[in-house]
Amino acid sequence: MECVHLVLESMIAAMNIENRLKQCRPDVELAGRLFEELYTLGFDGVGITRDAYGPGENAAHALMRTEALMLGLEVKSDFAGNLHMTLPGLDRTAPRILLGSHLDTVAQGGNYDGAAGVVAGLAVVAGLIEGAIRPAVDVTVIAVRAEESGSWFPVGYPGSKAALATLPLDLLEARRKDTGRTLADHMLESGCDVNAIRRGERLLSPDNVKAYIELHIEQGPVLDTQGIPVGIVTGIPSSRRLRAGRVVGEYNHSGATPRNYRADAAIALAELAVRMDQHWETLDNTGRELVCTFCVLETTEEASFTKVPGQAQFQLDVRSIDPDNVQAMFDHLHAIVPDIEGRRRVRFELGGEGVSDGVPMNPGLRRALLRAAHAADVPCIEMPSGGGHDPVAFAQAGIPAALVFVANQNGSHNPHEAMRLDDFDHGCRVLLAWILQEAATT
Repeated sequence: MECVHLVLESMIAAMNIENRLKQCRPDVELAGRLFEELYTLGFDGVGITRDAYGPGENAAHALMRTEALMLGLEVKSDFAGNLHMTLPGLDRTAPRILLGSHLDTVAQGGNYDGAAGVVAGLAVVAGLIEGAIRPAVDVTVIAVRAEESGSWFPVGYPGSKAALATLPLDLLEARRKDTGRTLADHMLESGCDVNAIRRGERLLSPDNVKAYIELHIEQGPVLDTQGIPVGIVTGIPSSRRLRAGRVVGEYNHSGATPRNYRADAAIALAELAVRMDQHWETLDNTGRELVCTFCVLETTEEASFTKVPGQAQFQLDVRSIDPDNVQAMFDHLHAIVPDIEGRRRVRFELGGEGVSDGVPMNPGLRRALLRAAHAADVPCIEMPSGGGHDPVAFAQAGIPAALVFVANQNGSHNPHEAMRLDDFDHGCRVLLAWILQEAATT
């Protein structure tokens, strides 16, 4: 009988959410307008550039601030520059809900990576306001700074980690790749309080945040290919990176040096890339999910038509939800390097490794989001993330975190990035249904 009662309670709860969803809907018209304005602000003639802790990101934050004030939300920026836009709940002392993402982009990227999550938060909150539904706890839409910092600074998640007091302080001196100026300099120029970060002040913690949920475009083709609008993410992958790999051979005359006398760094590097790709294929064929990317493969400035390349350089990125898969690729790397060195008469310098641990998304939140999708009649699947996102920082700080993907066309980090507003609406409906089941008042 107890099981029957639980099923009946679940059915009644779903019916209540469905009725509430008829009362309020995400404001997709608002979202469409904001996406258009973000495009105008960020278009650089080729793609979208909203530089981290720079004019592009600052302009996007100003746009969201203005919109939030028009909605009647409480608005403030914290000491790291993250923008908080809050719909007050009935219990102002209870841990809040955070909905959000980032507004910065890679150089010449797309308009939706990151921004979709912030706009979704505003669309959902606007729907609650329109439906005259006041949540039980504060719902804060947060625009987190500099998630794409890897394209600008050699720092991971500086905005969220600063607010969580988990940012290593030495990284404040990391230099932006295009300007050569430090992260601290750019933060100060963007109105941040760097001294508060240095003091270790903590704004967000498990004591005052109930959950952080981020909506993000899927950065691959899975959802769009399968015709499914929404994915509930199971986890964010672990990764290992070589940022400054080098192959040292010997420069020689390109016309006068026979093959057996060459120490060709470029060919040695090409062989490494091909053999790593072949091993990836082998693992892939056994069902082991991972990705392996040679992000950079290049000779040096000294290369010319008259020279056998004496040096080459590369960057390697291997990711998987399962760290054993990442280890398998690096085991293969270390096994084949001596063979290539011996036959090709070169020397590999792999340099230091950058490592990030994989982070599973909160199981309770995942189950609740699946229930919300069902209540909102939104088709969805569970799937891993391929890229890193701010939920990593929140989860590592002990805050329950979840990630919701929306189908996207043409990939990500490129000017052709796309997203249908219908798919976006489905993602927003899942967020809204989750709030209605978790934090709505009667």
